[in-house]
Amino acid sequence: MDLSELNLTPAGDGASPQPTPDGADTTHPEGVRWRDLLATLSAETSGPLTAALERVETLAATGRIDRAGLRALVAELRHARHAGIIGQQLTRLASGRLRQSHERLRLADVLKSALQQHARETEARGILVKQVFKPAEVLVDPSLLFNLFEGMLVWSLAHARSNIEFRSDVKQWPAHARVSVRFDYRPADGRPDPETDTAQRLALDSMSWRLIEQTAWAMGLPLDRRFDGAQAIVTLEFPRTINDQIEGGTAIELDQGFSPSVHPRTLAGSQVLIVASRRDVRTQVRDAIRNMGLVVDFVSSVEEARQFCRSGVPNAVVIESVLRGDRFNDLRRECEGSGADVVFIEIIEEGDMFEISGFGGVNMARIGRDAIAASLPSALMFELSRAST
Repeated sequence: MDLSELNLTPAGDGASPQPTPDGADTTHPEGVRWRDLLATLSAETSGPLTAALERVETLAATGRIDRAGLRALVAELRHARHAGIIGQQLTRLASGRLRQSHERLRLADVLKSALQQHARETEARGILVKQVFKPAEVLVDPSLLFNLFEGMLVWSLAHARSNIEFRSDVKQWPAHARVSVRFDYRPADGRPDPETDTAQRLALDSMSWRLIEQTAWAMGLPLDRRFDGAQAIVTLEFPRTINDQIEGGTAIELDQGFSPSVHPRTLAGSQVLIVASRRDVRTQVRDAIRNMGLVVDFVSSVEEARQFCRSGVPNAVVIESVLRGDRFNDLRRECEGSGADVVFIEIIEEGDMFEISGFGGVNMARIGRDAIAASLPSALMFELSRAST
């Protein structure tokens, strides 16, 4: 994609990103942003991949690799893959073709949902996420908001030296809702030299941070990051805050199309694992959900799916019926036993049927292969929304 097609500048309140001027002049603020972003992407992919290649070459030469080396190899590949996925998400956000559906949302509900998604990870690391929420309602796109909050948590977890605090409140004037996160990015009991402190601050400018920036700008939300001693503090402001009790002010009037969202989490950004042994089935599924903003992974067997889920349980698993059996039942029990809300959808070999889970005693949604294109997106939307309640 030509860089001139993308926009990395703040879109403004409610505005849609506009194409940037032709060319990518690296002396222009736009060019500087692209230069920095591409440098970050290059570092976060080439570094891990170079280390992984060295391990693979050693393995090829010696035929041996120990457990520690294998774990490091997997971690390096995952890190590079994660950076690549963020690059794809940035391209989508900056393309100028992102369509947003604004809904009335309670900030605390969306925040709690995003934090709960990573509860096991924070517990495993021994990090306490303090939550101080005051009531506030805003008009924003629900899927982008969830992804933004989840991104802020992922970024914070990657750099926090101790506990993390999320806070929501409403400014006195203008009465805009705010969400902030703060954490220690370096030991609080030490005073590093300026060069070391600068390096530690630059490390915060990861691809995860670039995604936070671009998501906020695409949504028209002012974003501020500042430092207070050893703490990094990030604050989001919501210009479209619902407040019917502002003295001498004007509250946002809601169109009838806006209603409080029951399900703050929608599809965009959800991780879906496709378990299908046949290429034509994988192709059908990929084409059906191509434009839904999902993070999609494909495996060809239940055993590969089990290995995948051990490193992180997806939000949904889609499996073709020929692979169902005892091993799949074991996989399902492991996923459900992890405490994560995982939905399962089975693709039946023939027909155009579509049954939701729980219908007629069925414990997972079922879709006929002839109905994949028409019904799989709806099935994912329905099942994921129901799982989030």
